[in-house]
Amino acid sequence: MRAVHLLAVSAGILGIAPALANEDVLKRTANPAEQVLQTLDYANTRYSKLDQINTGNVNKLQVAWTFSTGVLRGHEGSPLVVGDVMFVHTPFPNIVYALDLNQDGKIIWKYEPKQDPNVIPVMCCDTVNRGLAYADGAIFLHQADTTIVSLDAKTGKVNWSVQNGDPKIGETNTATVLPVKDKLIVGIAGAEYGIRGHITAYDLKTGKQAWRAYNLGPDSEMKIDPEKTTELGKPVGKDSSLKTWEGDQWKTGGASTWGWYSYDPKLNLVYYGTGNPSTWNPKQRPGDNKWSMTIFARDADTGVAKWVYQMTPHDEWDYDGINEMILTDQKIGDKERPLLTHFDRNGFGYTLDRATGELLVAEKYDPAVNWATKVDQDKSSKTYGRPLVVAKYSTDQNGEDTNSKGICPAALGSKDQQPAAFSPKTNLFYVPTNHVCMDYEPFRVSYTPGQPYVGATLSMYPAPNSHGGMGNFIAWDNVAGKIKWSNPEQFSVWSGALATAGDVVFYGTLEGYLKAVDAKSGKELYKFKTPSGIIGNVMTFQHKGKQNIAVLSGVGGWAGIGLAAGLTDPNAGLGAVGGYAALSNYTNLGGQLTVFNLPN
Repeated sequence: MRAVHLLAVSAGILGIAPALANEDVLKRTANPAEQVLQTLDYANTRYSKLDQINTGNVNKLQVAWTFSTGVLRGHEGSPLVVGDVMFVHTPFPNIVYALDLNQDGKIIWKYEPKQDPNVIPVMCCDTVNRGLAYADGAIFLHQADTTIVSLDAKTGKVNWSVQNGDPKIGETNTATVLPVKDKLIVGIAGAEYGIRGHITAYDLKTGKQAWRAYNLGPDSEMKIDPEKTTELGKPVGKDSSLKTWEGDQWKTGGASTWGWYSYDPKLNLVYYGTGNPSTWNPKQRPGDNKWSMTIFARDADTGVAKWVYQMTPHDEWDYDGINEMILTDQKIGDKERPLLTHFDRNGFGYTLDRATGELLVAEKYDPAVNWATKVDQDKSSKTYGRPLVVAKYSTDQNGEDTNSKGICPAALGSKDQQPAAFSPKTNLFYVPTNHVCMDYEPFRVSYTPGQPYVGATLSMYPAPNSHGGMGNFIAWDNVAGKIKWSNPEQFSVWSGALATAGDVVFYGTLEGYLKAVDAKSGKELYKFKTPSGIIGNVMTFQHKGKQNIAVLSGVGGWAGIGLAAGLTDPNAGLGAVGGYAALSNYTNLGGQLTVFNLPN
């Protein structure tokens, strides 16, 4: 059977593929030797069944080989592995390398797109890219300038390319893509420039647009059915978005989709979250500003929304809702239920029924969170499902040109895009978090296409009355809504976690450490300092019978924007530069892949 499987892998890399990417991706995600999606699987669990590296031997890990990407700035996402080939991506200019695993990363081919550098200043919070996807013999890349490219996995030749947005009005891309059935699901970034967020499906083979659904605006353009699309079990009703914006503000309302996408093949639903409303000044946009800050469940074939849930109505703090949706089947009481778990920027960990959108759990996953006392979970209450905002920390109630102090979390959230992991062995989620608070002063701003549309000045600092650091790495029980253990970190944990069947959980730190901890206790078992800060996502693969761990180093992202872009003004980088000023004492720029394994 092993020989047959290797033949199948070879056939896939050569482009002899099944008719539907769904089948190809499902087959390959079931094989732990490979990784074809940034999320490891459609459920976004970031869990590997590989167990050769375990709690008993992880302390013996050693560097097997390294590869320089040749690019500075922040390196998010992770490599992919298909058969004997590893695919590595970079931040802008979004180079793609195909590396031969049989020869310690010898370059097979290199794709370097020619992009207008004018896209760089339009990109919020660094020039990152969260990685590639593979399906049906093709590698899919969504470039910074919103060009989507299908590359032949064997040769690097362009199969097709299509433009998804317009950088001249502030539309850019930092996210990965998700192949589902015969379609490629993609989003858009640019809420800081007053774009109108959308999600789009393209034909995998041709690049032809299959459907597009906006997150704001008229029902028809959002692909919302007023009677059948529900929120918390009730139909959203006609003009559910338009009624919550003043005039035509929804046209520049933000709600971009620069995060992660999940898919449930049984329900045929794609899940994702939307970002902040524009501007960051809440006084300028009265109302709930639907459907920004919202979890969407959409039909993969048509794009029609089955259910929505808005986590932060009338956002006053830039708590984007784009973080990953992790799909699990777990017991609630005595009943097995299809669950969706989401760690929102706003500091609440949500557990919902992913079939119906029923809210089951909403609890703080960082004890510092203070902007709201709780999320109302009383179904008979008028504020059911809404956060109960503390007036002292309401930037809207305090008003324009007033500096609201001590708000926790900061705008970058208790967790930003750095993805969590889930282990079915422990039934715990492993969450890289930010332990950061802020002062926030909104001011009036006017909209000009292609120009920043922010309207707030921020400063960030470690959560007071705590351990003094800016991050924690935690284990979370999504049914009880409780932290099981928490490891303090000096800086935010901006790396994606990886859980494995060896009961080891891996993550990286902004100083540049790859760390391995015990999944049950959180005890640190191993650490190694790579050349630059880690904001990439740890991945694992098996080659020639040997398990490997790999991670991209390259400090940057929002937390590391001061280093990445050479900024010194404490308020620059939307407040992050001052908060993370000390990071320059621990690491420096540099893009590198490091591969680890056990000694022979």
